[in-house]
Amino acid sequence: MRNEPNYNTIPVGQLGIIALPGCEELAQKIDNYLIKWRFQRNSEHKNTLAFAGYEKQTYIVDINFPRFGTGEGKAALNQTVRGYDIFILCDVFNYGVTYKMYGMDVPMSPDAHFANIKRAISAIEGKAKRISVIMPMLYEGRQHKRSSRESLDCAMMLQELSSMGVENIITFDAHDPRVMNAIPLCGFESVSPAYQMIKAMVRNIDDLNLNKDKLMIISPDEGGMSRCIYYSTVLGVDLGMFYKRRDYSKIVDGRNPIIAHEFLGDNVAGKDVIIVDDMISSGESMIEVATKLKELKANRIYIFSAFGLFCNGVEGFDKAYEDGTIYRVFTTNVVYRRPELKTREWYIEVDLSKYISYMIDTLNHDTSLSELLDPAEKINKLLKDNKLR
Repeated sequence: MRNEPNYNTIPVGQLGIIALPGCEELAQKIDNYLIKWRFQRNSEHKNTLAFAGYEKQTYIVDINFPRFGTGEGKAALNQTVRGYDIFILCDVFNYGVTYKMYGMDVPMSPDAHFANIKRAISAIEGKAKRISVIMPMLYEGRQHKRSSRESLDCAMMLQELSSMGVENIITFDAHDPRVMNAIPLCGFESVSPAYQMIKAMVRNIDDLNLNKDKLMIISPDEGGMSRCIYYSTVLGVDLGMFYKRRDYSKIVDGRNPIIAHEFLGDNVAGKDVIIVDDMISSGESMIEVATKLKELKANRIYIFSAFGLFCNGVEGFDKAYEDGTIYRVFTTNVVYRRPELKTREWYIEVDLSKYISYMIDTLNHDTSLSELLDPAEKINKLLKDNKLR
């Protein structure tokens, strides 16, 4: 049984989890934790009217998303959710989900997944007491600012959800959390998986050495410095960074191509290095950074990334591992992982289902998330318990 705060506060409403297509596995893990905790929890109030529906065989709402032959879709609720505290779980980057359109199998795009969120909210018809959206990787998170005459997709998405009645939006390692300024009156949390990443590393690397003379945190670009500063602070090690020199005279695949990565920081020779970033898209930039660090005589190179998309496959990382450029890659299970990824020796999956369960349980009781959002104490205890501090 987990050590938990006092949950005698009345729940906002009966708990309901809507798992959108592609999130079924993660939702089932979350559901299992919540069922176990709530049946084990000792509370004198559990049998009162205010706690009606507190203990259930499942908190997953019965809903489906059928498609017409043209590819158009809808959401159909098969149960009532009146008065429920609803949490919609969606992986908008799950290209492993397909549907039929004009007889063809079509992978679901981020736009299609986002449309399903709106369909689910529409099917609820305003009957739920509260709606929260858990979107681990933020839809259009990389289109968060305007450089010229461009759309502001992320801000528009947040405003659209807010106008539809969503009260809380929870995401992980937002590309730029300042996008929350688009919805100042709506709850927005960009959660760091730092504790889960460090725990996975402690459990999977036997000869881990957290001495500042043996380990260093590296940011692959200036935009990721804030998350790297957190890691370097809680681990008590030094920090370095790369900055990207880009060719601003042309655009390739929607962005200015990188000419070179330039390193700023202390000597990395002989040190293990953790490169921390929010996502691995194609992975080319990450491998180039790792190659530069190897040229600077770095020892083992670990990669921490909340979202391992691997848009161009995993072959580049296979080669980098065989060459000794990278040692291990840690990514979470909140986005779709290619089936072949799980078989790779260099890959370690970080499970966030328990952490998300904590947040859902806490929010359903209308209790503060502060302790969950700042895991510095838990990280310190983890390192002490494993004699790493």
